[in-house]
Amino acid sequence: MARWYCDLAPGHPVHGAYHDMEYGFPVSDERALFERLSLEIMQAGLSWEIVLKKRKALNKAFDGFRPEKVAAYEEAEIERLLGDKTIIRNRLKIQAVIANAGTVVELRKSHGGFAKWLLAHHPQDKRDWVKLFKKTFQFMGGEITGEFLMSIGYLPGAHEPDCPAYSRINDKNWFREK
Repeated sequence: MARWYCDLAPGHPVHGAYHDMEYGFPVSDERALFERLSLEIMQAGLSWEIVLKKRKALNKAFDGFRPEKVAAYEEAEIERLLGDKTIIRNRLKIQAVIANAGTVVELRKSHGGFAKWLLAHHPQDKRDWVKLFKKTFQFMGGEITGEFLMSIGYLPGAHEPDCPAYSRINDKNWFREK
C-alpha cells in the first residue's frame, strides 16, 4: 500500500495529516495504541478514509479509547454504540473493541502495559505476529494485524523510501537498537 498511499495522501484533506504525522511513526502511549488497534478493527471491509472521517466520533463514542473505561462496557453501552449513527455500527467489531480493551488492561498486569507487551515480542515476522495477535486479541487477522503493526512502526512498508515521512521515521531509529 505504501506507494499508493505515499502518492495519494500528502495534501489530501482526509489522509494527509494521518500519512504525514502518524502512519508508520512510533507509538508507545497505551491509549493511542488501543485507539489505533480499534480503528484497524473498525476498518475491516471498509475504506481507511471512512475510518478517518469517523475517527473523532469513534473517539467520543468510545470514551477517548481509554482501555479501563471501554473494558467496563456492558450491554447498555453496546446498544448505545449500535444506535450511534456517527460511528461504524457493527456488533462484532464493537464487541471486539470492548473485549480487547479488557485484554489491554490485563497486559498492564502481565507486562506493564500494551507497549511493553509489544516490545517484549519484538522483533517477529508478520506471520508470527499474526499468530500472537489471534491468540491474544479478538477480531484479528493478517490484514488487521499487519496494518496495525505497520501503522505503529513495528513492521516495515508504511512509506516508500522517497517519501518525506520515511526519512523522518528512520531518523528516529526508535526501537531497532534496543
